[in-house]
Amino acid sequence: MDLIHKVMNIVLPPITLTLILLFLPSFLVFKFISCIKRYITSERVAGKVVLITVASSGIGEYLAYEYARRGACLALAARREERLRAVADKARMLGSPDVIVISTDISKVEDCERFITKAVNHFGRLDHLVNNAGIIQIDMFEHCKEIADCAVLMNTNFWGSVYVTRFAIPHLRKSKGRIVGISSIAGWCSVPKMSFYCASKAAITSFYETLAAEFGPDIGITIVTPGVVESEMSQGDFVSKSTERCAKAIVNSACRGDRYLVEPSWTRMSFLLKVLCPEVMEWHLHWVLAARTSKKSN
Repeated sequence: MDLIHKVMNIVLPPITLTLILLFLPSFLVFKFISCIKRYITSERVAGKVVLITVASSGIGEYLAYEYARRGACLALAARREERLRAVADKARMLGSPDVIVISTDISKVEDCERFITKAVNHFGRLDHLVNNAGIIQIDMFEHCKEIADCAVLMNTNFWGSVYVTRFAIPHLRKSKGRIVGISSIAGWCSVPKMSFYCASKAAITSFYETLAAEFGPDIGITIVTPGVVESEMSQGDFVSKSTERCAKAIVNSACRGDRYLVEPSWTRMSFLLKVLCPEVMEWHLHWVLAARTSKKSN
């Protein structure tokens, strides 16, 4: 067995590199043609049914407005029903023909099942499911006093999306619909003091990549990796200007049938840096975000 591994380590790298060099030009041409085709045949969502989780603020709120402008029917979920109703009222003003709100705690499996059931019973179908949940906990891992509290974050950020997706699958298969999974740049950019948030978003990306392989063409999946946009986790003049633009880019990407969207696009550089120079990125994040914090606390 050791001999086999040694042979494979010697033989496979040059073979793999040769195959990549042979097929890369054809693949790039195929990607270019596919991109043009997606732009031309972009999906029209007028009259279609879109479910959005945590639509009471941030990206979820602006996604509701963007889908509303395009004439989609909306089912909005969040815990704060009063705030959700305000979003629904504005969505109707922007052009949505029908909007319902369902008070939902997506960290609870029974709430997720109720959300999907009520939405499908009301509209009779489901075309897009947008999983947008995300809460954050900022603290160095070793300073977490109650480690069990981190389960709340994972239940919301990861398991909430899993629950809603599971109950929506039969209806999405019928309509050949699409899932839009909102991950984060934190899924690949391991930021100090955000260990569980980063882990939850990395799990979301991996989860939906696996489902894409399982579903094939039956259900489309768009994995969104936003950078810094306005939400209740991040506030400020700069980020507040980016939220509406980000929501529009997400809906455009979902309608085109894209597999991935990184918004804003310049944040892709962090992924390249992680792949090409992981030690540099780790050093930078440590000294900028971790070491300085430690000095201030001392």
